[in-house]
Amino acid sequence: MDYHLLLLAAVPITGFAAGFINTLAGSGSLITLPILILLGLPATVANGTNRVGVLLQNAVAVATFRRSGVLDAANTWKLVVPAVAGSALGAALAVDLDEALLRRIIGALMIAMLAVMLLKPERWLDEHATGRPARLWVEVPLFFVLGVYGGFIQAGVGIFLIAGLVLAAGFNVLRANALKNLINLLTTAAALVVFVINDQVDWRVGLLLAVGQAAGAWVAARMAVKRGAPFVRWAVIGIVVLSAGALLAGVRV
Repeated sequence: MDYHLLLLAAVPITGFAAGFINTLAGSGSLITLPILILLGLPATVANGTNRVGVLLQNAVAVATFRRSGVLDAANTWKLVVPAVAGSALGAALAVDLDEALLRRIIGALMIAMLAVMLLKPERWLDEHATGRPARLWVEVPLFFVLGVYGGFIQAGVGIFLIAGLVLAAGFNVLRANALKNLINLLTTAAALVVFVINDQVDWRVGLLLAVGQAAGAWVAARMAVKRGAPFVRWAVIGIVVLSAGALLAGVRV
Protein backbone atom coordinates (compact mmCIF):
# COMPACT_ATOMS: atom_id res chain seq x y z
CA MET A 1 0.00 0.00 0.00
CA ASP A 2 1.15 3.54 -0.74
CA TYR A 3 2.94 5.22 2.19
CA HIS A 4 0.75 8.32 1.88
CA LEU A 5 -2.43 6.20 2.04
CA LEU A 6 -1.11 4.45 5.15
CA LEU A 7 -0.57 7.80 6.81
CA LEU A 8 -4.09 8.92 5.83
CA ALA A 9 -5.51 5.71 7.32
CA ALA A 10 -3.61 6.42 10.54
CA VAL A 11 -5.07 9.94 10.85
CA PRO A 12 -8.42 8.98 12.48
CA ILE A 13 -6.66 6.48 14.76
CA THR A 14 -4.24 9.18 15.86
CA GLY A 15 -7.22 11.50 16.20
CA PHE A 16 -8.93 9.07 18.59
CA ALA A 17 -5.87 9.02 20.86
CA ALA A 18 -5.58 12.81 20.71
CA GLY A 19 -9.28 13.34 21.41
CA PHE A 20 -9.08 11.03 24.44
CA ILE A 21 -5.96 12.74 25.79
CA ASN A 22 -7.23 16.27 25.11
CA THR A 23 -10.58 15.65 26.79
CA LEU A 24 -8.96 14.37 29.98
CA ALA A 25 -6.14 16.92 30.06
CA GLY A 26 -4.36 18.24 26.96
CA SER A 27 -1.30 17.89 24.71
CA GLY A 28 -3.00 15.69 22.12
CA SER A 29 -1.54 18.00 19.50
CA LEU A 30 1.88 16.56 20.33
CA ILE A 31 0.78 13.47 18.37
CA THR A 32 -1.52 15.02 15.74
CA LEU A 33 0.79 17.77 14.49
CA PRO A 34 3.66 15.41 13.62
CA ILE A 35 1.45 13.13 11.52
CA LEU A 36 -0.02 16.13 9.69
CA ILE A 37 3.50 17.33 8.87
CA LEU A 38 4.48 13.80 7.78
CA LEU A 39 1.59 13.94 5.33
CA GLY A 40 3.39 16.85 3.70
CA LEU A 41 1.39 19.75 5.08
CA PRO A 42 3.42 22.92 5.73
CA ALA A 43 3.73 23.66 9.46
CA THR A 44 1.33 26.60 9.22
CA VAL A 45 -1.29 24.52 7.40
CA ALA A 46 -0.81 21.63 9.85
CA ASN A 47 -1.36 24.08 12.71
CA GLY A 48 -4.59 25.32 11.14
CA THR A 49 -5.83 21.88 10.05
CA ASN A 50 -5.27 20.54 13.56
CA ARG A 51 -7.97 22.92 14.84
CA VAL A 52 -10.71 21.15 12.84
CA GLY A 53 -10.34 18.00 14.95
CA VAL A 54 -9.93 20.00 18.17
CA LEU A 55 -13.16 21.89 17.43
CA LEU A 56 -15.31 18.78 16.90
CA GLN A 57 -13.64 16.95 19.78
CA ASN A 58 -14.51 19.75 22.19
CA ALA A 59 -18.07 20.01 20.87
CA VAL A 60 -18.61 16.31 21.64
CA ALA A 61 -16.93 16.57 25.06
CA VAL A 62 -18.96 19.65 26.04
CA ALA A 63 -22.24 17.97 25.02
CA THR A 64 -21.33 14.84 27.00
CA PHE A 65 -20.29 16.74 30.13
CA ARG A 66 -23.40 18.93 29.95
CA ARG A 67 -25.78 15.97 29.68
CA SER A 68 -24.05 14.44 32.70
CA GLY A 69 -24.58 17.58 34.79
CA VAL A 70 -20.86 18.19 35.30
CA LEU A 71 -20.58 21.33 33.18
CA ASP A 72 -21.91 24.57 34.70
CA ALA A 73 -20.97 27.55 32.57
CA ALA A 74 -22.90 30.15 34.59
CA ASN A 75 -20.92 33.28 35.48
CA THR A 76 -17.82 32.13 33.61
CA TRP A 77 -17.83 35.04 31.14
CA LYS A 78 -14.78 36.51 32.90
CA LEU A 79 -12.84 33.42 31.83
CA VAL A 80 -14.37 32.75 28.42
CA VAL A 81 -14.34 36.28 26.92
CA PRO A 82 -10.62 37.05 27.51
CA ALA A 83 -9.64 33.53 26.41
CA VAL A 84 -11.53 33.87 23.11
CA ALA A 85 -10.07 37.33 22.48
CA GLY A 86 -6.58 36.04 23.23
CA SER A 87 -7.06 33.04 20.94
CA ALA A 88 -7.91 35.23 17.94
CA LEU A 89 -4.81 37.32 18.63
CA GLY A 90 -2.59 34.28 19.08
CA ALA A 91 -3.74 32.76 15.77
CA ALA A 92 -3.03 36.04 13.99
CA LEU A 93 0.47 36.49 15.40
CA ALA A 94 3.33 36.23 12.93
CA VAL A 95 6.16 36.40 15.43
CA ASP A 96 9.33 34.39 14.83
CA LEU A 97 9.81 32.65 18.17
CA ASP A 98 12.55 30.22 19.14
CA GLU A 99 10.46 27.04 19.00
CA ALA A 100 13.01 24.88 20.81
CA LEU A 101 13.22 27.33 23.72
CA LEU A 102 9.42 27.60 23.83
CA ARG A 103 9.05 23.81 24.11
CA ARG A 104 11.49 23.68 27.01
CA ILE A 105 9.77 26.52 28.86
CA ILE A 106 6.41 24.76 28.49
CA GLY A 107 7.95 21.49 29.68
CA ALA A 108 9.43 23.20 32.76
CA LEU A 109 6.06 24.80 33.57
CA MET A 110 4.41 21.39 33.35
CA ILE A 111 6.95 19.96 35.80
CA ALA A 112 6.19 22.81 38.23
CA MET A 113 2.46 22.12 37.91
CA LEU A 114 3.10 18.42 38.47
CA ALA A 115 4.77 19.23 41.79
CA VAL A 116 1.71 21.21 42.91
CA MET A 117 -0.62 18.36 41.91
CA LEU A 118 1.38 15.82 43.88
CA LEU A 119 2.12 17.93 46.96
CA LYS A 120 -1.31 19.58 47.35
CA PRO A 121 -3.87 17.13 45.96
CA GLU A 122 -6.73 18.71 47.94
CA ARG A 123 -6.54 21.83 45.77
CA TRP A 124 -7.43 19.68 42.76
CA LEU A 125 -10.15 17.56 44.41
CA ASP A 126 -12.07 20.08 46.54
CA GLU A 127 -14.54 22.57 45.13
CA HIS A 128 -13.74 26.17 46.06
CA ALA A 129 -15.75 28.12 43.51
CA THR A 130 -18.99 28.39 45.47
CA GLY A 131 -19.17 31.65 47.36
CA ARG A 132 -15.70 32.72 46.28
CA PRO A 133 -15.52 36.38 45.16
CA ALA A 134 -14.49 37.03 41.57
CA ARG A 135 -10.86 38.07 41.17
CA LEU A 136 -11.00 39.77 37.80
CA TRP A 137 -7.52 41.26 38.17
CA VAL A 138 -6.14 37.68 38.22
CA GLU A 139 -8.56 35.74 36.04
CA VAL A 140 -9.00 38.12 33.08
CA PRO A 141 -5.29 38.59 32.23
CA LEU A 142 -4.49 34.94 32.99
CA PHE A 143 -7.12 33.55 30.64
CA PHE A 144 -6.28 36.13 27.99
CA VAL A 145 -2.67 34.90 28.00
CA LEU A 146 -3.82 31.27 27.93
CA GLY A 147 -6.04 32.15 24.98
CA VAL A 148 -3.13 33.75 23.11
CA TYR A 149 -1.01 30.64 23.64
CA GLY A 150 -3.83 28.31 22.60
CA GLY A 151 -4.52 30.32 19.47
CA PHE A 152 -0.84 30.35 18.58
CA ILE A 153 0.12 26.69 18.95
CA GLN A 154 -2.62 24.71 20.84
CA ALA A 155 -0.31 21.95 22.13
CA GLY A 156 -0.62 21.65 25.92
CA VAL A 157 -3.13 24.48 26.36
CA GLY A 158 -5.70 22.16 27.96
CA ILE A 159 -3.32 21.34 30.79
CA PHE A 160 -2.69 25.02 31.51
CA LEU A 161 -6.41 25.81 31.32
CA ILE A 162 -7.10 23.12 33.93
CA ALA A 163 -4.38 24.58 36.15
CA GLY A 164 -5.86 28.07 35.82
CA LEU A 165 -9.39 26.86 36.52
CA VAL A 166 -8.29 24.93 39.62
CA LEU A 167 -5.64 27.22 41.11
CA ALA A 168 -7.00 30.64 40.09
CA ALA A 169 -10.76 30.13 39.66
CA GLY A 170 -11.26 27.50 42.37
CA PHE A 171 -12.96 24.63 40.54
CA ASN A 172 -12.21 21.01 41.37
CA VAL A 173 -10.40 19.10 38.65
CA LEU A 174 -13.49 17.32 37.27
CA ARG A 175 -15.51 20.53 36.82
CA ALA A 176 -12.39 22.36 35.63
CA ASN A 177 -11.89 19.70 33.00
CA ALA A 178 -15.47 20.09 31.75
CA LEU A 179 -15.20 23.88 31.62
CA LYS A 180 -11.78 23.61 29.97
CA ASN A 181 -13.43 21.82 27.05
CA LEU A 182 -16.00 24.62 26.70
CA ILE A 183 -13.31 27.31 26.70
CA ASN A 184 -11.28 25.27 24.23
CA LEU A 185 -14.31 24.92 21.97
CA LEU A 186 -14.85 28.68 21.78
CA THR A 187 -11.18 29.63 21.53
CA THR A 188 -10.59 27.03 18.83
CA ALA A 189 -13.53 28.39 16.82
CA ALA A 190 -12.02 31.88 16.99
CA ALA A 191 -8.59 30.63 15.95
CA LEU A 192 -9.99 28.46 13.15
CA VAL A 193 -11.68 31.47 11.56
CA VAL A 194 -8.28 33.17 11.32
CA PHE A 195 -6.65 30.08 9.76
CA VAL A 196 -9.52 29.67 7.27
CA ILE A 197 -9.26 33.32 6.20
CA ASN A 198 -5.53 32.77 5.60
CA ASP A 199 -6.19 29.55 3.63
CA GLN A 200 -4.25 27.40 6.12
CA VAL A 201 -6.72 24.51 6.54
CA ASP A 202 -6.74 21.20 4.63
CA TRP A 203 -10.38 20.19 5.11
CA ARG A 204 -10.00 16.61 3.84
CA VAL A 205 -7.34 15.70 6.37
CA GLY A 206 -8.92 17.90 9.06
CA LEU A 207 -12.27 16.10 8.85
CA LEU A 208 -10.55 12.68 8.95
CA LEU A 209 -8.80 13.80 12.10
CA ALA A 210 -12.05 15.20 13.52
CA VAL A 211 -13.88 11.86 13.22
CA GLY A 212 -11.27 10.15 15.37
CA GLN A 213 -11.03 13.00 17.87
CA ALA A 214 -14.79 13.14 18.33
CA ALA A 215 -14.88 9.42 19.16
CA GLY A 216 -11.96 9.75 21.58
CA ALA A 217 -13.60 12.73 23.28
CA TRP A 218 -16.88 10.87 23.79
CA VAL A 219 -15.14 7.90 25.43
CA ALA A 220 -12.94 10.11 27.65
CA ALA A 221 -15.78 12.39 28.80
CA ARG A 222 -17.96 9.43 29.82
CA MET A 223 -15.03 7.86 31.65
CA ALA A 224 -14.25 11.12 33.49
CA VAL A 225 -17.86 11.53 34.66
CA LYS A 226 -18.12 7.89 35.75
CA ARG A 227 -14.85 7.78 37.68
CA GLY A 228 -14.82 11.30 39.11
CA ALA A 229 -12.21 13.86 40.15
CA PRO A 230 -9.53 11.47 41.54
CA PHE A 231 -9.37 9.62 38.21
CA VAL A 232 -9.14 12.87 36.25
CA ARG A 233 -6.38 14.13 38.54
CA TRP A 234 -4.27 10.99 38.00
CA ALA A 235 -4.98 11.09 34.26
CA VAL A 236 -3.75 14.69 34.15
CA ILE A 237 -0.64 13.74 36.15
CA GLY A 238 0.19 10.92 33.73
CA ILE A 239 -0.34 13.07 30.65
CA VAL A 240 1.69 15.93 32.15
CA VAL A 241 4.63 13.59 32.84
CA LEU A 242 4.61 12.23 29.27
CA SER A 243 4.08 15.65 27.67
CA ALA A 244 6.77 17.37 29.74
CA GLY A 245 9.18 14.56 28.94
CA ALA A 246 8.49 14.84 25.22
CA LEU A 247 8.89 18.62 25.26
CA LEU A 248 12.08 18.65 27.32
CA ALA A 249 13.54 15.87 25.14
CA GLY A 250 13.07 18.08 22.11
CA VAL A 251 10.27 16.16 20.35
CA ARG A 252 9.14 18.43 17.51
CA VAL A 253 5.55 19.58 17.32
